Formats: sequence, structure tokens, C-alpha cells
Amino acid sequence: MLLELKNVSKFFGGLRALNDINIAVQKGTITALIGPNGAGKSTIINVVTGVYQPTQGEVHFAGKKICGLPRHEIVKKGLARTFQLTKMFKGMSVLENVMVGGHHWAKHGTFVPIVLNSGKVRREEEEIHDYAREMLKLVGLEKVADDSAGNLPHGQQRLLEVARSMATRPELILLDEPAAGLNGYEEDMLKDALRAIVSKGTTVFMVEHHMKLVMSVSDNVHVMDVGRKIAEGTPSEIGKNPAVVKAYLGKEY
Repeated sequence: MLLELKNVSKFFGGLRALNDINIAVQKGTITALIGPNGAGKSTIINVVTGVYQPTQGEVHFAGKKICGLPRHEIVKKGLARTFQLTKMFKGMSVLENVMVGGHHWAKHGTFVPIVLNSGKVRREEEEIHDYAREMLKLVGLEKVADDSAGNLPHGQQRLLEVARSMATRPELILLDEPAAGLNGYEEDMLKDALRAIVSKGTTVFMVEHHMKLVMSVSDNVHVMDVGRKIAEGTPSEIGKNPAVVKAYLGKEY
């Protein structure tokens, strides 16, 4: 398994936000995490990416324990994420925002080579530039590459965040409600992007409320309720699971 949460609990004082969670994400798949608001879904993303440390249990990535590592070290291991609220450099172009992610793997961006404007720096910058354009094409934003990021509508800002995270060349990308605020056309763009991401060799783990998206692209679904995992399975199995219907769906999906 690429990502494993083993008996993970997270307490905030007397509040048990996560209670003995076990989740495994297989490489090359799209895994969705669903459940009501306040179920603990975003807390799981924050524990995996080092924003929170688990009170109990461990998180393993590619067979190695990563809980306790600084966040930048976790990124270096090959994890990237997006957030519920869009975060971008609004005064920069769409392309420049994505290129920021590419500088994560730059090798020659230190002070002296930059001052000397060395050939290695120029070639690497060209590589970052070309890769950023490729990631914009992946999410369908290549036509607005030179526009100001701050002028994008909300849905396209969310797609931009996916492209910027992918620019770090992650093995695993964690998406926190990527479909929030997207219109129908943008939802289709996201669906195509998720499939393209997996085809490029990156695994997807997403928190999402948009059940049409979850059911159409996910290989596996885990369901949370009040800090506990109550079910896991294929989309068809989850859509008919009585516990999931009662806690979240309201009816069979």
C-alpha cells in the first residue's frame, strides 16, 4: 500500500476528532473519503500531511513512518495537497502560480547560480515552465495560462490548485473537496483531470461531498461519521450500505 493510517486517533482536549482509524490507499487508484460535516475527514488529511500529529497510531507512506516529520519533509517524500479554501498568489499569472510548485524539485536554484544566471538554472527554469504548462493542460486551464490568477472564477481557482500541487511531481495527491463550487462544465474538467493524474502515475486520495463525482471516478470509498470509519468498499457497495445510507446518503445511491 502507498499510504496507510494504522489505528490513528486525534484528540483535541476532550474531543475525539478521530477514533482508531485504519485506511489503506493502494498505488495507482482514486480513493475517496466521504461523510457528514464534522465527521473528521479534513482532520485525516491534516494528520497525513503533518499539520496535526496523531494522538495515537501511525501514518506510513511507501512503507515508512511519516508522522512526526516536518511538513516540508513530508512534501519531499512525494505528497502534495490542496485545501478547502483556495490559496494562491493572486498578483501572479496562472502559469507562474503553477511554476511555484515546480521549484520544489529544482536543484540549481541556490543563490550563487541564480546571481551568475548559469546555464543550468536557465535550463531548469525552462523545464519548470514547460512542466507547469503541461499541468495546466491536464486540468483544462492552458488557455488562461497568462491571465492573472486573481481574476479566475472560483471553480477555475480550484483547478489551478490541483495543477500547482501536481507541479511538485507527487506520488500521492490529497484533495480536500476539489469539486466545491464547480459548475457542471468544471466538474467534467475535474473528472477528466483526476483520470489523467492517475494515468501519469500519481495516486489520488480525496475528501469529497459531490457523490456523482465520487461514484463515477473512485476505485475505493471510505466513509466517516463522528470521528469513526463506518464503512469501506467499492462505490456500488457503499451506495447500498445500510450504515452509510443512515448516516450520510439518506437513501441508496
